[in-house]
Amino acid sequence: PNDPQSPFVTSGLRIGSPAITTRGFREAECRELTGWICDILADLDNEAIIDRVRSQVAALCARFPVYG
Repeated sequence: PNDPQSPFVTSGLRIGSPAITTRGFREAECRELTGWICDILADLDNEAIIDRVRSQVAALCARFPVYG
């Protein structure tokens, strides 16, 4: 919404939620994920942040295993 670009121009990032909701993530977990995404995007070359977020994501995913 409110994007001045045509729908045919790539001008943003869209993240779908089916995979995370299938795992059982709720609002709190989605907020964590978006925070981590922002952390990474704010400093793409910071290996310490990348490693921290990787560990946090692994811990979160361990709490919500994939069924099957």
